[in-house]
Amino acid sequence: MSQVQPFAQTLVANVERVIVGKRAAVEVAVIALLAEGHLLIEDVPGVGKTMLARSLARSLGCSFSRLQFIPDMLPSDVTGVSIFNQASRQFEFRPGPIMAQIVLADEINRATPKTQAALLEAMEERQVTVDGVSHPLPQPFMVLATQNPIEHEGTFPLPESQLDRFLLRLRLGYGTVEEEMEVLSRQQLGHPLQSLTQVASAEALRAAQEAVRNVFVSTPVKRYIVELVNRTRNHPSAQLGASPRGSLTLHRAGQALAGMAGRDHVLPDDVKALAVSALAHRLILSPTARLHNVSAESIVAEILKEHPVPTGEFKA
Repeated sequence: MSQVQPFAQTLVANVERVIVGKRAAVEVAVIALLAEGHLLIEDVPGVGKTMLARSLARSLGCSFSRLQFIPDMLPSDVTGVSIFNQASRQFEFRPGPIMAQIVLADEINRATPKTQAALLEAMEERQVTVDGVSHPLPQPFMVLATQNPIEHEGTFPLPESQLDRFLLRLRLGYGTVEEEMEVLSRQQLGHPLQSLTQVASAEALRAAQEAVRNVFVSTPVKRYIVELVNRTRNHPSAQLGASPRGSLTLHRAGQALAGMAGRDHVLPDDVKALAVSALAHRLILSPTARLHNVSAESIVAEILKEHPVPTGEFKA
C-alpha cells in the first residue's frame, strides 16, 4: 500500500486548497475515486459541491464535463447522438458530455426519469449504447452527482436503481465561522481553483485503484459486512434494505480506506466508518418510519451499535 497512501494524501491536500475545512468529506470523495465508484453529494446550494468535482478533475489532469440537468433535457443530451454524414453516406456518433473521465451531474433530480435512466448503463457498465452500438467510456470514469435535499418543487426523486449505483453519499455542510472567513480571504483576489495545479495523473490513479483491489479482506470482516447489510433488510423501520451491491460497496470502500491508511488489510473499523455513507441512501423507509421522521442514517447507526464487532486476526 506504499503507493496508495501518498497518492491519496497528495490528492486530498491539493483539493483542500479549494475546499476549506471539509477534510472528512474530501477523503470520502477520494475513497469513492479509489474504489472506482460514483459519488452522490446531497446538500444545500453554495457549500462547494461543484468545486469539489472540479478540484478532483484538475488535480488529476482528467477530462471534465458538467451536465446541468433540467426538466426538458433528453437522454441524447447526455449520451450523444448518431448524425448522418452526407459526404460519407454513413451515420457518425457525436459523443455527449458523458464521455469524460470525471462527470459532474449537477442537480440530477431536476431531470425526468427518462433522462436520469441514461446514466444507468454508463455508471454500471462503463459504456453507452446509441442506436444499438456500444461506445466504451474513458478510464478512469467517475460520476459526481449533486442534488438539493431542501427544494423539491420541479424535481424528480431518484429511483432506487439509480441511487443503488452510487458507491457513497456525502453531505458537505456549512463550515465554522473561522473556516468561512478563510474562504473569504482565499477568494479575495481570485478563486483558488484557477491556480490549482495537477498533482497526479490518470495513470497513477489507475495504478492506485488496482492496488486497492489487492487489499486483503479477512473472512470475519466479510461476514461482518454481509451481516450488517442483511440487518438493514430485516429492520422494522425499513421497507426495503440494502441490496448485495451494498455489500460490494462496503467491501470495496473498506479496501480503499485501508489503502489510504497505509494498511494492506481491512479492519472492522474501516467498515464502521463508511457504513452510513455506503448504506443509508440505499434504504427505503416504511410509511410508519417516515411518519415518525426516522432517518435512514439513524437506522444504520443503530445497527452498527447493536451488532457485535468481530475480533481476532484480520491480516493475511
